[in-house]
Amino acid sequence: MTPRGTGQGLDAEDLDVEEALALVKDGNGPARPAGDHGPARREDNGNGSPSSLAPETGHRGAAGEHRHRATPWPEARTIAARSGAARRAPVSVTLGDALGLVLAAPLTALTDLPSFDTSAMDGWAVAGPGPWHVRDEGVLAGSAAPAPLADGEAVRIATGARIPADTTAVLRSEHGRTDDNGRLHPTREMQHGQDIRPRGQECRSGDQLLLAGAVVTPAVLGLAAAAGYDTLTAVPRPRVEVLVLGDELLTEGRPHDGLIRDALGPMLPPWLRALGAEVTAVRRLGDDAKALHRAITASAADLIVTTGGTASGPVDHVHPTLRRIDAELLVDGVKVRPGHPMLLARLKEDQHLVGLPGNPLAAVSGLLTLAEPLLRTLAARPAPERYALPLREAVHGPPYDTRLIPVVLRGDHAVPLHYNGPAMLRGIAAADALAVVPPGGARAGQETELLDLPWATAGIGACFT
Repeated sequence: MTPRGTGQGLDAEDLDVEEALALVKDGNGPARPAGDHGPARREDNGNGSPSSLAPETGHRGAAGEHRHRATPWPEARTIAARSGAARRAPVSVTLGDALGLVLAAPLTALTDLPSFDTSAMDGWAVAGPGPWHVRDEGVLAGSAAPAPLADGEAVRIATGARIPADTTAVLRSEHGRTDDNGRLHPTREMQHGQDIRPRGQECRSGDQLLLAGAVVTPAVLGLAAAAGYDTLTAVPRPRVEVLVLGDELLTEGRPHDGLIRDALGPMLPPWLRALGAEVTAVRRLGDDAKALHRAITASAADLIVTTGGTASGPVDHVHPTLRRIDAELLVDGVKVRPGHPMLLARLKEDQHLVGLPGNPLAAVSGLLTLAEPLLRTLAARPAPERYALPLREAVHGPPYDTRLIPVVLRGDHAVPLHYNGPAMLRGIAAADALAVVPPGGARAGQETELLDLPWATAGIGACFT
């Protein structure tokens, strides 16, 4: 395939065979559609004449009339987010397993913090005005309650150690000196209560520390542990099963004899984990309609993700299987390039299927368009704040479809990357984000919404939890 620069017009990479098949559906009607898709209409191809491969296409099949209308990209994301809105039962998880989950109940302090008066610095606990006689034995963190201090008395103390009763202040190590008689003198003025953390300074037992809905970050884990928690009540991770379709896919070695390496099997599970999912299985089914039916009907996952098979070719079995099990098709094709032949179906009240196109970048488009909003809602995570940056270069786009383009962020601009065809991963592998280019394209300097890639902002180790 020929690489394409971002400043050029659309070419064959922007509409491949898979997407063309999905746009012209010849009798493969939707599986129990969620609503009337409306009448078909032919779109102008930019040259003043209608195009048979426009985003909304009417086709009269041999079995009768069937009209298909793709969903606009913003609407598809809204539908996906709303589809996961059913309340899920919270679970109790250990602190070690809670990172990235969302609190299902408020975090309430189980104790005062700190739970006793503690030293904020290494130094001496002193009583009354100096100079002071220093006790022989010091006070360490974790030791039992020390004996009270008498006026004119001091004791060596470590950060975090319990303050003796009747202590006036803590004198920092660097602010004290001892004379020839072993008496301690301050080298600067002291204030009453200096460098003492009083009991309950941060919170009192019963105080609400965080509301339900807060994402469990490393800092939240630390706060929960300090407040006395061993477990947290949280929204469970959505369980996801990945079904890799296609007889042409190799799992190892170099492509040969018309066979190609499977890029989605290695890519999707960690990406789904970065979106907060628990990937319970990755199954390679080939182009086997019976195996696909068995896998879907036997799955206990909250979300099933399929790769390929969403168009209308002779071995595209996703639509027929969904019809067979009487699934409710919520989104059947999206006005977006790449990735038009993606779909979202409700299999049961608490189970959904996202069908991704087989081409790698098209699959990424489907993942961020349909799977990400659905998983976010299932996990009760807040939607990210939307933001935009101006494009460094112009990006052409089809007249009626949104276009997702890999970009790198440079200063206050987004720079479009080459190698952004549906079958290409070279661009997205180097990207920081995807630019959401509106129908008709965007000019240089035009502000464009960006979809962050999880690892680009959080780091690899931070996002794959």
